[in-house]
Amino acid sequence: MESSPLPLPHPQNESNGNHYHISKKSKPSLISESDLRLEFSHHDPSIARINNGSFGSCPASVSAAQRHWQLQYLRQPDYFYFNLLQPAILRSRTLIKDLVNADHVDEISLVDNATTAAAIVLQQTAWAFTEGRFKRGDAVVMLHYAYGAVKKSIHAYACRAGGQVIEVPLPFPANSNEEIVDEFRRALMRGKANGSRVRLAVIDHITSMPSVLIPVKELVKICREEGVDQVFVDAAHAIGCTDVDMKEIGADFYTSNLHKWFFCPPSVAFLYSRKTLDTSPELHHPVVSHEYGNGLAIESGWIGTRDYSAQLVVPDAIEFTNRFEGGIEGIKKRNHGSVVEMGKMLASAWGTNLGTPPKMCASLIMVGLPVSLGISSDSDALKLRTHLRENFGVEVPIYYRQPKDEEVDPITGYARISYQVYNTINDYYKLRDAINQLVSDGFTCALLSK
Repeated sequence: MESSPLPLPHPQNESNGNHYHISKKSKPSLISESDLRLEFSHHDPSIARINNGSFGSCPASVSAAQRHWQLQYLRQPDYFYFNLLQPAILRSRTLIKDLVNADHVDEISLVDNATTAAAIVLQQTAWAFTEGRFKRGDAVVMLHYAYGAVKKSIHAYACRAGGQVIEVPLPFPANSNEEIVDEFRRALMRGKANGSRVRLAVIDHITSMPSVLIPVKELVKICREEGVDQVFVDAAHAIGCTDVDMKEIGADFYTSNLHKWFFCPPSVAFLYSRKTLDTSPELHHPVVSHEYGNGLAIESGWIGTRDYSAQLVVPDAIEFTNRFEGGIEGIKKRNHGSVVEMGKMLASAWGTNLGTPPKMCASLIMVGLPVSLGISSDSDALKLRTHLRENFGVEVPIYYRQPKDEEVDPITGYARISYQVYNTINDYYKLRDAINQLVSDGFTCALLSK
């Protein structure tokens, strides 16, 4: 006699067609300091981990929920795929729809990461060029500091299909949103020269390196005024890090990773695609499987046999955030205040400056490094990052800023520090002291090449 399948990890939730009836749970008690340390006790205690921005962090309780889903599959794969998977994905999509203020759950798809979401959007742009709906020479506009993988996707899809790419130069250090807005307007004008049209604008919500909070609402509004066909916001860092509201932002497409700042395991992201009364975008997952043609959300929910568990623990991630005062909103506010405080402390200790005003950062901020370190290339920046990891137990990305010709003793290296709930002030003291020791020892990056 067969044993019955394991119960759903959330047995209080009952599926009824396409709708969920979620029983109300008592408000969780606020997390204690000791419980917080237990949630992240799997982190290497020898490392000052101030790089949440790259890979995020998943607490133990969410990892345990993920493992339970994985065991569901391993115990009875057929039952899992035919009975449990799609209702659980729908529940996660529904929760995200509410979190980001989308109109309908069909506007929310779950994919592996923001890079996958970019490929989905750019694939339909390439089809528009190859099918003659866009003419050769029409433009795709992107920020100069767009994420490297997304830049390559733009060239791989749009350029090969006949589009031209217009980059928006952005000043760094950044001083004001007005600088960004002015450069963006000029880039749109270049894209519209000689009778061409700007078919797609790709706008970061928070740039990766250097990290700057971009005024996306203003830039989307400008795109509408200037007749840009579609706007895609690459917000890999945004959810859990800054305000995310689909109605306020007004983009056609918006993606954000849930494993960076929203405590999900790697890797999972949502892709929002705006539906209107007249049209719905023709988006398809790059991996074509049995659900092709049933809408992106359904296609993305079945791309063959794989581990879908990261997509199923969104309820658990939300439950984790609700253990903090103010929930995710409180976490964002405290992380922002803390990263600014730590950034100012480091800049003061090193005699440097921040890369942006506090209002232009979220939970990441750029901090200038001492000029004496001699950071003169991207290679130097990477070698210094490795040196800090291997010799001082500090994990932090380093950015090389090419100086302008007229600058005297310019700051050419910046550390991008993150702040997440597991961080303590000692993590930043460790970075401060490591850099101070290097300066005191007369270290320069040239020594790493020998």
